[in-house]
Amino acid sequence: MAFSLYAATIPSYQQTLGAVAGLLVTAETFCTEKQLAPQEIFDARLAEDMLPFAYQVKSTAVHSLGSIEGVRRGVFSPDMTPPPQTFAALKARIADTLAALAAITEAEIDGFIGRDMAFEFRERRLQFTAENFLLSFSLPNFYFHAATAYDILRWKGARIGKRDFMGRLRLKT
Repeated sequence: MAFSLYAATIPSYQQTLGAVAGLLVTAETFCTEKQLAPQEIFDARLAEDMLPFAYQVKSTAVHSLGSIEGVRRGVFSPDMTPPPQTFAALKARIADTLAALAAITEAEIDGFIGRDMAFEFRERRLQFTAENFLLSFSLPNFYFHAATAYDILRWKGARIGKRDFMGRLRLKT
């Protein structure tokens, strides 16, 4: 069975980002119902040495569309800019990411196979092929940040479950 790089990445990004968009709606509603300042969610972290909720959400965009943009350039560096600090801005970041992913063609992604790719952060440089970067670096980071955002909301008391993380399944039609 042939399986394309596009099929292994873009639909999974879209499914999980759709779930993240839903988590943001839930988080905003949770803040309203519990009379919490949104900053209490945005700044929440599971451990002192982990980055907060808003960063986790931003990082789902960084490790999906940002990774594709990195492959286009031949180099990916983490986006260390501060994350958006309103629900509207976080929702817009995810919506913009989903729109950009929808415009990417299968031919473009599959054309990346075999291309040289580097991860750069400070003095560190790791060499990859594009497909190994996307499958062994981008996707694990993407899921880590999505799961961490989910976990923070769950830890704060939002009524969410596994279905909220799974997003819209790609069922046989």
